[in-house]
Amino acid sequence: MAVKILNMSVLIFVLASFVLQSTYAASYTVGDTTGWNARTNGNTDLYNNWAANKNFLVGDILVFNFATGSHTVAEVTEADYNNCNSNNPTSIQTTGPASIVLNKTGAYHFICTVPGHCTVGQKLSIEVRTGPVDTAPTPGSSPNAPGTPGSDPSSSPSSTSSLVAVISLAIMSIILVLVC
Repeated sequence: MAVKILNMSVLIFVLASFVLQSTYAASYTVGDTTGWNARTNGNTDLYNNWAANKNFLVGDILVFNFATGSHTVAEVTEADYNNCNSNNPTSIQTTGPASIVLNKTGAYHFICTVPGHCTVGQKLSIEVRTGPVDTAPTPGSSPNAPGTPGSDPSSSPSSTSSLVAVISLAIMSIILVLVC
C-alpha cells in the first residue's frame, strides 16, 4: 500500500511539474502596437529598445504583426543582422502575422528582407535564456509602465498563466491529500 501511495505521489509531482513549466511560456507582440514595419521614424533601435526590458525564455513566442506581402521576418546570423544581409537566412516567414517559437537558448537575430527596411531599423536582436529569471526592473527603469513608449500590457506574460498554475497545483495537492 505504501508503495502505491509513493508511486501516486511521484506521478502527481511529475504532472504538476509539467503543468507549471508549460505555464511559463509568454507571447510577445514585437513592437507592441507599432507592429513589425519599416516606419520607425528614424529610430533604428526601435525594436531593440522594445526588447530591452523583456526576459525572453525558451518556449516563449514572438508574434510579428505585418500585412502579408509588405514585410518578411527572416532569422539571420549576427553578421548578416549587423550588415542587413538577407541573402542567406536561417529561416524566413513571408505571411503575416508570423509567430516564432523561441526553442533554444542564445541569440536570435531577425530582419525584414524587403529592400531598405532593415537599414531603417526593421530588425530585432534578442537573447533567450532558460527560465524563470528575475524580472525585477533595474533601478531607474520602469518596464511596461503605462505611457512608456513601446509598453503594451498585452506584450507581458499573461497573468492567466499564473492563475492556471496555481489552480492546477491546488487541484493536484487536493488529489494527493485524498489519495494518501
